[in-house]
Amino acid sequence: MSARIPELDQAAARSARDRQSRLTKPAGSLGMLEEVAVKLAALQGTPLPRSRPAAALLFAADHAVTRHGVSPYPSAVTAAMVENFLRGGAASSVLCRQLGVPLRVVDVGVMRPPALPSGEGICFRRDPVADEPGGDLRVEDAMSEATFRRALAAGATEVDALPDEVRLVVLGEMGIGNTTAAAAVAALLLGRKAEEMVGRGTGVDDAGLARKVEVVGDAVRRLEGAGPERALQSAGGRELAALVGAAGRAIERRKAILVDGFIVSVAMLALERMAPGAREWMVFAHRSAEAGHRHVLEALGARPLLDLGLRLGEGSGALTALPLVDAACALHANMATFEEAGVPDKGRG
Repeated sequence: MSARIPELDQAAARSARDRQSRLTKPAGSLGMLEEVAVKLAALQGTPLPRSRPAAALLFAADHAVTRHGVSPYPSAVTAAMVENFLRGGAASSVLCRQLGVPLRVVDVGVMRPPALPSGEGICFRRDPVADEPGGDLRVEDAMSEATFRRALAAGATEVDALPDEVRLVVLGEMGIGNTTAAAAVAALLLGRKAEEMVGRGTGVDDAGLARKVEVVGDAVRRLEGAGPERALQSAGGRELAALVGAAGRAIERRKAILVDGFIVSVAMLALERMAPGAREWMVFAHRSAEAGHRHVLEALGARPLLDLGLRLGEGSGALTALPLVDAACALHANMATFEEAGVPDKGRG
């Protein structure tokens, strides 16, 4: 994948940093909220960045690897959850409704297409790549190269459908078995052992965790030495590839990415390895309770906004963090400066 990574606007970042130094507060007292505002200024090319409009994209797919008992839930739950998103009953649907964020749900590989129409504020599309077969990553490639390319394109297509004025893209996923896929990709990208990257996902017991480690270990041995594209194609899933394609296109369009938990972070690590510099366009929402997420965040040099023990996925952690990004931009734009408020500034009076 070849994404064009735009240069950051350092002049806008300097102006935003200077404004932060003149706001009516001790320097640095708003912590990461100040850092977020300055970062968005560099990305958007303006000293007064915005977090809105925002849009949420959720990609869904099934995984053949579930045949090995790596999840306590059957693959049929993926389709049922897609329908739950469309009815408005899933966590991300609720959060999008609460926050006034439109949600686009994209089926890139669900075995049973949803039978329900989209609800208010929710768009649904089944991409043609969903009809292509997927492989068991333990013993074969999860996607053919052609399917992989089409999954990347499916993600880019969704971003192309977003209005130009969207400033922030929230990425999420749904797919029973996809923590196994993400753990395998991360282990390959980071050169780590399966047991370092595998967590309990949707809640496997000790026996299920052992099976999951064994499956990921087999995939890592099969693909040892694979580069990022090969790792993603062979051990990932269509929703992980779509996440990479979506993020790459969003960055090309100068839209910041609000990164969810473990699975989305693994996709973003793959993108950074494919297109160095992409990481600068990402704001990391939270630290997942999933075991391997810490290693992925460290590799990306990421400091997430929240650490709440979340591990639901589906974009829920990123949506939970969105009000903090809103707050960062509102404080940056609307707080008075020392000069405007007539307040003496330390060192300037």
